[in-house]
Amino acid sequence: MAVNWNKQFAAYPLVTKSQEFPSTVVRVGDIEIGGGEFVVMAGPCSVESEKQLLSTAEAVVFAGARILRGGAFKPRSSPYAFQGMGLEGLKLLAKARELTGLAIVTEVLSEEDVDLVAEYADIMQVGSRNMENIVLLERVGRCGRPVLLKRGMVATLEDLLGAAECIAANGNSDIILCERGIRTFGTATRNTFDIAAVPVLKAVSKLPVIVDPSHACGVRSLVPILARAGAVVGADGMIVEVHPEPEKALSDGDQSLTFEQFGEMMRDLERFTNLASENRWCCAPQGGGNA
Repeated sequence: MAVNWNKQFAAYPLVTKSQEFPSTVVRVGDIEIGGGEFVVMAGPCSVESEKQLLSTAEAVVFAGARILRGGAFKPRSSPYAFQGMGLEGLKLLAKARELTGLAIVTEVLSEEDVDLVAEYADIMQVGSRNMENIVLLERVGRCGRPVLLKRGMVATLEDLLGAAECIAANGNSDIILCERGIRTFGTATRNTFDIAAVPVLKAVSKLPVIVDPSHACGVRSLVPILARAGAVVGADGMIVEVHPEPEKALSDGDQSLTFEQFGEMMRDLERFTNLASENRWCCAPQGGGNA
């Protein structure tokens, strides 16, 4: 660990490592996030219809996903874009869980909606735009559900841990951190994937860390490559967008994988997740010779 990190992140004692609490495992049913398994959360950006959601749920569970993602409430940059199905979307997510056994992660946008979303969701997602919404963070800290906290678009790692500390200070230590790309001067991809954030967070924080390769790049062909990178550097899992017909998706179609592409990515990841599990956080080679 870098010598200055302990001091740099010392303001967040509830979410940083200690000798007494070196790591946290977030349990959702029989799923353990941070327990050694690379946990995959997959599904559409937005819940659009029963047919779309149920077919996606069946496809991703068949390929090995453990958790279904899907937005019932969507924070969009344009007020004219699809904003989600709301309560009806939550009901469809619950139906998909009943049919497939997948746990559900979905985003909550407002402190006023926390109780409603918690009624249907197994994991409450706080999106990048809301990472610094203190009122919402305090409220999900009291909701009784694990929280998936995404890094803000221009947030430092200190900012991210500060947001996690706010949730923990309100009673909820079941927090999953998510690196989803940040805004930089680059324009070739939607965001810049801060791959170094994963091992840094794993070194200083006791919380599980996952990656979001879909939002990290916004380019479908790059998603499997960034997923592989996340697995190799020690992420505890990922959240990824999958759609039966990405070209017809009402949101984020350009970064959504088809069922076939998702299956191929999951098969490819097997060798990298096994490697990461076997070699994660191994010590440097022994001996005094120079490499």
